[in-house]
Amino acid sequence: MSEPDFWSDSQQAQKTSQQVARLKEAVGRWSEMQSQVEDVETLLEMAEEEEEESLYGEIRSELDDLENALDQLEFEIMLSGEHDRKGAILEIHSGAGGTDAQDWAEMLLRMYMRWCENKGYQTQNLDLLPGEEAGIKSTTVMVTGDYAYGYLRAEIGIHRLVRLSPFDAGHRRHTSFASVFVYPDIEDEVEIEINDSDLRIDTFRSGGPGGQHVNVTDSAVRITHLPTGIVVQCQNERSQHRNRDLAMKVLRARLYEYEMEKKAEEMAKLHDEKRDIAFGSQIRSYVLHPYRMVKDLRTGVEVGDVDRIMDGDLDGFIEAWLLRQQQ
Repeated sequence: MSEPDFWSDSQQAQKTSQQVARLKEAVGRWSEMQSQVEDVETLLEMAEEEEEESLYGEIRSELDDLENALDQLEFEIMLSGEHDRKGAILEIHSGAGGTDAQDWAEMLLRMYMRWCENKGYQTQNLDLLPGEEAGIKSTTVMVTGDYAYGYLRAEIGIHRLVRLSPFDAGHRRHTSFASVFVYPDIEDEVEIEINDSDLRIDTFRSGGPGGQHVNVTDSAVRITHLPTGIVVQCQNERSQHRNRDLAMKVLRARLYEYEMEKKAEEMAKLHDEKRDIAFGSQIRSYVLHPYRMVKDLRTGVEVGDVDRIMDGDLDGFIEAWLLRQQQ
């Protein structure tokens, strides 16, 4: 950063500055903890030499603070993947179960929005396809904030709901499914080559509820990447240009994930191992009838307070999954 031409490339300079800021934060936290350790040692020596029992309460308090800080740092080590610190692109798709499944997908969307709010993350809905009667068929949400992807990748998979259906005249018990996919918001630092000749870009009028701009202009954008068949779309902005930029952002993330999956499959063949495709299997059950419980099938974590979970209290499930991955 002290080089005379450091700011000649403003984009690279900004990335370097951000990296330095993160490193300073990490080193600063360890230095602060080391200083706290030294303070505790000094207090302990004073308490032993002067037989001052009143100091032990202060020592206990300092140790509690240190333990909490260390626990937080150890947890962040579990979020040390290449893209864990980045924002996330969250997709929810309704599965088998008709209107119940579409309603379930919307319930999951609300749950994740509450979780994001609790974490202080910013969210932007890029695309939402409503259900015919209720709920949603699919949605794509951009989540902005440190470690959003690191946390949310724990949610990739099939989510199962068992309840008495509010859409069944006989009020019978129904099982519904919805899938959750999460991609890192890789921004521009990862080189993903996208040729214009490989894209088919369609514009159309936005559908569903909205302001006066809906169904007036062809502002919605759908982009098809012809070599892979990946399709993304964005229709929630008034500007076609803005929708196109956001759709390209999602496409870059999808293509990056596509390339990573191909590499993982190649490695699996080389080592003759089975690859665990998390999003291809059921990961969690939410039962509202005949009893109430949410159970994560990967970690065995069970919670009886379903309402608390649906209000976004997911950290227990996420932390247990991260710990299992670390082990």
